[in-house]
Amino acid sequence: MTGRRTAALLTAAVVALLPTTAQADVGYPDPQPVTGQQIIHDPTVIQLKSGGYVAYSTGGVIGARLSRDRVQWDDAGNAFAAPPSWWYEYNSTGDPWAPDISYRAGRYWLYYAVSSWGTNHSAIGVATSPSGLPGTWTDHGKVFSSDTTDTWNAIDPAVTAADGGLWMTFGSYWTGIRMVELDPGTGKARTGAPVHHLAARPDAPYAVEGPYVVRHGRYYYLFASYDACCAGVNSTYKIRVGRSASVTGPYADSTGTPMTAGGGDLFLASHGRYIGPGGESVFRVGGEDWIAYHYYDADDSGTPKLGLNRLSWTKNGWPVAG
Repeated sequence: MTGRRTAALLTAAVVALLPTTAQADVGYPDPQPVTGQQIIHDPTVIQLKSGGYVAYSTGGVIGARLSRDRVQWDDAGNAFAAPPSWWYEYNSTGDPWAPDISYRAGRYWLYYAVSSWGTNHSAIGVATSPSGLPGTWTDHGKVFSSDTTDTWNAIDPAVTAADGGLWMTFGSYWTGIRMVELDPGTGKARTGAPVHHLAARPDAPYAVEGPYVVRHGRYYYLFASYDACCAGVNSTYKIRVGRSASVTGPYADSTGTPMTAGGGDLFLASHGRYIGPGGESVFRVGGEDWIAYHYYDADDSGTPKLGLNRLSWTKNGWPVAG
């Protein structure tokens, strides 16, 4: 990741929670080779109606990259020329995190979070664009927020259309992964909508975040990032997954362990030079699912880079990175 959040994420307080070296597992596939601007954090990717791809990420004023072929990625500036003024309520630098892009009702929708490291005084905002390209976004303000009196943290949004409704998954640490229903017209949380609980870690520091829900067949699959990110080669991030017949849960792994009780099948973990994969999102290309994430390159001083893998499915309906 580049930008102001890097310094905050590499504080001594974070590093103190981590082992001196990450544990690697060689049983996972390498990401697809990419070229060009590979540095990224918390990527969200979509194939544009106009052709090619755009990836948005943490860093800058929601950093942007463009590609024609999903291999060569070029720096495309930022989604916004400057931070909307309301962002400064949540951090002094107007620094946004973890965007999520989607397309519906003839427009592209970009969700993102604004917060400060280590606090749940946080908010999720939304912007729309006719093209999905950087510099074309109109911000519409807050979608949902949390404060220190809440038991959840309103960051890391991901939006899913399901069962005739629109749902936003979010959450980081505190009590874990949550979900709230959105108004399809405004893209914002419905007034008085209940906050559903999808996943949690029973052990301190309750390290689960970065959720993403995707449907395959008759199930919804919840991907989430577990353990600690953002410390280069010392990161212990990994991606776990569970599934549910209902978008609001309950989600469980292949052994039946509920994700609210710490369950989740290990989907992707450190291996070789690819340390701490996480911050994931899923996108579709020609009927195929792909997963985007960041990892820390052990052969490049722990620089965060873009990981892309085809998402395959077993006969039993569980996802596999290809």
